[in-house]
Amino acid sequence: MDSIEVLPNPVISNSGIVSSKFCERNIATFHQACSWVKNLPYGSNSSNDDSLIIFQEKKATCTNKHGIISRLAEELDLEIYKNLGLYRLNDEIVTGVNNIIKPYGLEFIPQIHCFLEYKNFRVDLTEGNCNGMLQFLLIQ
Repeated sequence: MDSIEVLPNPVISNSGIVSSKFCERNIATFHQACSWVKNLPYGSNSSNDDSLIIFQEKKATCTNKHGIISRLAEELDLEIYKNLGLYRLNDEIVTGVNNIIKPYGLEFIPQIHCFLEYKNFRVDLTEGNCNGMLQFLLIQ
């Protein structure tokens, strides 16, 4: 995955509900918004229906972290999108999974992970978060 620095870094103008939430927190640029979201603890929110919940609960999974930043990008007219990828969940990704799946003859369980896509770049705002993943390998 690529770093936040590959993304454009405009100043956040108060042009919508998401940008106003970042402005209220004195977050001035797109990179600062991405860093703020990336540094939030990894954890499930009480609702996945509204990515604004992360401003209240100050935590999020990949779905809401990338969702809020893609909404901000839309407000700022940036061509940055939340994208989904599949990976093979097994002990290579999370230790202990094989103990659960091997009795059923499975080598992995297909799982979905979100990330940001900009041109040919992919940025994961949960990379390095304490989410239990040892690594992330997209199925190509």
